[in-house]
This record gives sequence, structure tokens and C-alpha cells, in this order.
Amino acid sequence: MKNLLAGLVLSSALVAHAWAGASKIYGVNLGSWLVLEPWMLPQAWLDMGGQSCPGDCIACIATESAFAKAYPDTVDATFAKHWDTWFTQDDISSLKAAGINTVRVPLGYWIVEALVDRSLESYPRGGLGYLRRGLNWLQDAGIQVILDHHALPGVQTPGQMFTGDCTSDVQFYTPYNYHRALVWTAVMTALSHLDPNFGSVFAIEAVNEPIMNAAQTPDYGTFQKNFVSTMRAIELALGIPVSSMSLNVPASLSNNFTATLSAASSNTIFTAEVRSALADAVPILAEIGVQYGLQTVLESSPFKKPSSCVPLVANFMDVNWQYNNPSNPADATNGPQAYDNHLYYSFGGVADANPTAYMTSICNLNRIQVDAAAGNSPLWFGEWGLPTQFNATDDFLHQWADAQKFAYSKGAGWIFWNFKVEISNLTNGNALARQWSYLEGVKLGYLTQDPSQLNNASVCAPYINPISSITRRAHRRRLIY
Repeated sequence: MKNLLAGLVLSSALVAHAWAGASKIYGVNLGSWLVLEPWMLPQAWLDMGGQSCPGDCIACIATESAFAKAYPDTVDATFAKHWDTWFTQDDISSLKAAGINTVRVPLGYWIVEALVDRSLESYPRGGLGYLRRGLNWLQDAGIQVILDHHALPGVQTPGQMFTGDCTSDVQFYTPYNYHRALVWTAVMTALSHLDPNFGSVFAIEAVNEPIMNAAQTPDYGTFQKNFVSTMRAIELALGIPVSSMSLNVPASLSNNFTATLSAASSNTIFTAEVRSALADAVPILAEIGVQYGLQTVLESSPFKKPSSCVPLVANFMDVNWQYNNPSNPADATNGPQAYDNHLYYSFGGVADANPTAYMTSICNLNRIQVDAAAGNSPLWFGEWGLPTQFNATDDFLHQWADAQKFAYSKGAGWIFWNFKVEISNLTNGNALARQWSYLEGVKLGYLTQDPSQLNNASVCAPYINPISSITRRAHRRRLIY
């Protein structure tokens, strides 16, 4: 279990070292499965009953929240069909055949249904069952998993489909929604260690793509520390060693994890925010136990993990994702920690819109070094793709894929966005898929069958400039759909 991280140094010194796991991450995102983004499957979205409003996802039924409000009586059944068909055993087989060893699973906070305020918020129900099934498939295939908190309570960035609720009213950066996110973290950490279906989960990502301007994310640094502490509190309760922390569990509770967690929630080694999150996680875990047949695991069987059990990796967007004096997630480190950067050239802000500029930029990328200097190491690139600002030829896409893999593999590895997208008349055949679908990219030969290899190992040789410093910031993805 967690064999990808076997070589990690489990101490506060981890951030000073490069990725030392058993292998590089060669991964894909399972986007639009449990957080649906209509631009990736436009015809299927219309068939479900959604709407298209290009350029303004606030204006129509273009998110899960808007859909749930429009179809309250049928939303659960409609999404159950989507969850059942968008990611399947056939996809697992294709990913395995393509050499993929890791997937990042974007999740909304509503996967933990008790966190949704049904008087104000609307989302489909039932996703956790499909997550458990999918994780079981991935475990059987030997594919490791990052659980990515992709869509946060209150919405973490404005005007984006990927938040589940396209709005300009961003409320994540408040005590109430920080709390809900910590409860989500406690639940997911507990399930990752106790639910057998979660056996291939090795990392949990705190927040996908927060607002880039740190002046607009008050107390985010405190949340980062509480996020790590919440993970480690769950692990302490399970008997997993955590640096500089200890927790005495009464012997009378040794067969009841939820009772142990309830007792831990009053321990003053944790902040008030963490204690509150642990306490609120207890009844939610009990409810999940009843719903999914996990009562014995959670409430009436030995749960202590061996001292050799590996803690989960706490994963954050890197410090350089934000500007304007951001908090540094490295300051939150307690146990294994890793960092995520997303790089899309197609929305501007990185390089001039021509092939030479793209290649010069990516071949001289210095983000891994810059992040390492800030203690943000190991670093993987958790989202990237092949889209461009110009009409890219097949020949260029071969180079573009190679050059990005070359650059990102200097760090801990990479995770392509996305494993697949729709191919239909609305996507102009495979025009969308040739740049956004990993499986289509492999089929077309842009991406090699062995993800560790390149079509041309010398792809960057003509462009490398040892004195170049590539520091321009990428715009976040999917603004124009």
C-alpha cells in the first residue's frame, strides 16, 4: 500500500529534497467524472439537459449546481448514469496499457453529502459510491491515486465550471467554509486509511487552483496548516507515527475508530479549528459507515495501523501559483508533503503565440528550481495539455508533447489533463481530443506508448538557453469555454 512513496523521507526535511519515490509520476486526471465540466463533453451535457453559454458559465445551466437546481427531482439519477459511463473498466484497461501509474481524481466537497447546506446549495447525490468503485478498479490495476479537492465549499475562484458553481461570489476564504473543507479532509483521510477501496490513495490535495492574488485569499496560510494537522490528527488516532506529536488512546476504545476520533477531538495538541473538524467528522463517518457497509471497520474492529504504515502525502498548489505575498505551504509541513503546479500555454501569459516561443519557453522552464528554492519540493505538474494559441500541426504537437514531458520529468513527474474528452460534431470530431485527451494523443502518436520515453530525446537541444529565466505566469485553464 502506498508503494509509490516508499522512498520518501517522512520528516520535516522532506521539502528540501527532490522526489525520491520508487518511480516518476506518469499520470492523467479523471476530469469531468465526479466534477463535470460541460466544455469537455458538450453533446453529452446537452443530452443530459444542460445548456451551453460560451464565455459566461453564469448565464445558463452550465455547472453541476445549476443543473441540480433546475432538475431537483431527476438530478441524482441523471448523474448516476453519467458517473457509471464516463469512467469505466475499459478506461482502466486503456490507461494501464498506456503505462499510466497515477491518476488525480477531481472531487467536489459535495462528495461528502452531509457538508452540503441543502437550504442554499444543490448538488447531485450518490457520487461516493462511484468513487469507491472506481478506486477499487484502480487499486486492482496497480494505479496510484491523488484525491484532489477540486471544487471547494463556497467556491475558491470565480467564474469557473470546475468549481461546480459558476459565480462571482467567492466565499471559500471564510471561517465557515474553511471548516467545511477541514471536515472533508478528515473524512477523506479516514476513508483513505480504513476503507479497503481507497487502498491506492497516496495523497490528498488541499485546494485546486485558488485565486492567484493572495490579497484575496485571507487566512489561507492558516488553513494550509490546519489542513495538514487534520490529516495528521486522523493518522495519530490510527496509530501512524507523526513527527513531534503523540496521542494517547484509551485501551477501551481500541476497537472503535469513531469513538477514538471523538475523544481525540478534545485533545489540546490540536488547534480549535482542527478539533472542531474532527468532532464534526465523527457523525459523518458513522453515516457513511451505515450507507456503505463500513460499520464494522469504523466502529467495531481493531483499527490500529502498524508503525511501518506510511502517512498520506499532503499536497498543495505551489507557493508560486499565487502572487502578492502568498503564504508558503512549506511552512505547514508535518510529514510527507508535495507540491502541484499547473501550466497551460493556450490562455496566454507564458510565451508568445508561435511554435518557436513555446519551445524556447518550455525547454528553459525553471519552475522546479524556483519552487525548490522556496522549499516546495517534490513538485509535480498536476495539469497540462497540448492546446495552443495557434493552429498546431501534427508535427508540432509531437514536439510539444515531448518538450513538456522533458521539462516536467525533471521534477516528480506529470499528470495530463485529461484522460479523455468527447469526440462529437460539437467538438469538430477529434479537434478537441487531439489536444486535451491523453488517450487520443497516444492514438495519434503525439504521446508515446511508454510515458517515460520521448519521440525525440533531443527535442529541446535547439532551444536550450542556459541563461534564460522563464518566469511568466500561466493563466488558469478553461476560461473560454
